[in-house]
Amino acid sequence: MSKMDLHMHSITSEDGQYTVEELIHLAQQANLEIIAIADHNTVKAAQYAQTLQSPIKIIPAVELDCTFEGHNLHLLGYGIDLNHPGFHEVEETIMTQMKQMKDIQVRKIEEMGIIIDKEQLEKQCPDGIVVGEDIAEVALQDPRNDNNPVLLPYRPNGARSQNPYVNFYWDICAAGKPAYVPIHYPTIEEAIQLIHEAHGICVLAHPGNNFKNHPEIVEKILQLPIEGIEAYSSYHTYEQMAYYQQLADQYHKIVTLGSDFHGKTKPSIHMGSIDSLKDENMIRTDFLNYLKNGCF
Repeated sequence: MSKMDLHMHSITSEDGQYTVEELIHLAQQANLEIIAIADHNTVKAAQYAQTLQSPIKIIPAVELDCTFEGHNLHLLGYGIDLNHPGFHEVEETIMTQMKQMKDIQVRKIEEMGIIIDKEQLEKQCPDGIVVGEDIAEVALQDPRNDNNPVLLPYRPNGARSQNPYVNFYWDICAAGKPAYVPIHYPTIEEAIQLIHEAHGICVLAHPGNNFKNHPEIVEKILQLPIEGIEAYSSYHTYEQMAYYQQLADQYHKIVTLGSDFHGKTKPSIHMGSIDSLKDENMIRTDFLNYLKNGCF
């Protein structure tokens, strides 16, 4: 088990299950010493975490959705000034779009023959922001869908049952899939600029998950002014870890490790469960030195 986990989500991410206090408690149980709550496009939970007396070191962080050459990706920002107004602007812009896309996405999923209990969905998402994982949970719990062949892979023992809700998102709601509804995200260059303006460092999140069929894109991104790559992720095989570690060395980037823990939307992912091929003390030292020295 690792002593550091730099990628987890709270309920502020919409697809997260736990409050900040619960995350800290779970991190203590996992014997973690350093964590980062990197919610999607918002720093609200990270701001709140900084007000708590925590026995664990909590790194200010965010995970920004952005685009590069037509691909959607995630960029982690660490050591950021959580009060930078740019983060509020990003959150408002993306949340507004998410509220607007909800009905369109639900309709597309219904057209696939899946019954969606809209009343239950509204109860589950009272703020009006619905993600694919929410829709999956409501659909899979509705007995009217028990024999729906589209949902069989996400049920127990199905081919996609390991993380059923998020796999539903990737298979049905992600870019290029049947129920995809486009959202305008900032470019990676804009995301890098924002994180650097907030005195943070930029780390490419779980590239094996976003670019499994396009490794050449990762090399292009590493030529941009980012500081690191999340080489050690719950999603990566040992072969991928070795590959991304080699790329980090080649492009003189630091490496980080993070589980991307959410809770019920990714039940097979656990805090601190990431293995690394590089000594974790070296990873931690390099990472903390970058934060201290503002190397960008």
